Amino acid sequence: MATFSAWFWNERFWLPHNVTWADLADPAPGVEYPKAGHLLTALPLALGIFAVRILFERFIASACARRLHIQPGAGRRAQPNAVLEKVFISITKNPDSRHLDGLSKQLDWEVRKVQRWFRHRRNQDKPSTHTKFCESMWRFTFYLGIFTYGVQFLWQTPWMWDTRHCWYGYPYQVMTRGLYLYYVTELAFYWSLMFSQFRDIKRKDFLIMFVHHLATVGLISFSYVNNMARVGSLVLFVHDTSDFLLEAAKLANYAKSQRLCDFLFILFGVVFFITRLVIYPYWVLNSTMFESWTIVGPFPSWWLFNFLLLVLQVLHIFWSYLIARIAIKAMLRGKVCKDVRSDVESSSEDESNTTTGGSKSTHLSSNGENGTNGHCAAVKARRQNHSSW
Repeated sequence: MATFSAWFWNERFWLPHNVTWADLADPAPGVEYPKAGHLLTALPLALGIFAVRILFERFIASACARRLHIQPGAGRRAQPNAVLEKVFISITKNPDSRHLDGLSKQLDWEVRKVQRWFRHRRNQDKPSTHTKFCESMWRFTFYLGIFTYGVQFLWQTPWMWDTRHCWYGYPYQVMTRGLYLYYVTELAFYWSLMFSQFRDIKRKDFLIMFVHHLATVGLISFSYVNNMARVGSLVLFVHDTSDFLLEAAKLANYAKSQRLCDFLFILFGVVFFITRLVIYPYWVLNSTMFESWTIVGPFPSWWLFNFLLLVLQVLHIFWSYLIARIAIKAMLRGKVCKDVRSDVESSSEDESNTTTGGSKSTHLSSNGENGTNGHCAAVKARRQNHSSW
């Protein structure tokens, strides 16, 4: 363990030339530099955030949902059928045409009726609009709260207005109480997402999102340990700017406020493009790559940090493409396509436009959501960021 620790905390990797951990270990009285041990505070805080979330969803978000007439009741249930239930559990939850034809003959049912049974049965195991509303309301509340705090805190910092202050005196930069609170709260939130993902709505990108949360935790921790927290706070702020707008659009959609949902989604798209494709590269990357090179000079962890930030920019471009594609389809068709990441399928009784091998109808889904949820929720896939780092 001692050998591994010495290798992992190699000063030549983490710190600029001629700087050692000993130089940072004994600051002047009243001065505090970042230490890896500080990040341990995020773990109990993450459990606290998780507990607050459970109470918030149960007593506050749920009450708001009911006031908006979003009831927690389950949707249409499949009628009991031992044969189909056995196939559903043991063989497949989404049978192909061969299975459908066989089951149709065995039960003397129409193929469409068998299809409908499987659709209803799949939806039985999936969350209601009420559940999704509560989950989104929690995220909206946190994102809005941390964005508000970020504005108040960064407004008073010199590096908000002149990014060169991120590097003046580096790495001998004091870790202020406000900066520490901002960092550890963000870190704790992403730890809590890793915990709660196993009880949240299960979506198709479960593994991708888990890896994303893990990478986010790693990036935040990495930037804290080598005292790049000033520029790190700018990265967090840029990503927090648009997240609460997306959750607000989803809330409006769940409440069936179509115009508000469309407006919020458009606003989200505009803010996303500006912050991720303009402000992030010209404000943040310019500082981390060029200003820091001039003031501090490169060193191994500097190269890794900038590489990860460049990868993030590539993801920004990809997510922007997805958002633009969804928006263009919405304008051309007057409505949007199905959410490719949705956890609920359409269960409309009207299947006149649906055949065994055909496309799905764009009618209202079983939870009362129309196509707008496609653009509101599908874009959420860009959180492989997330929303963020």
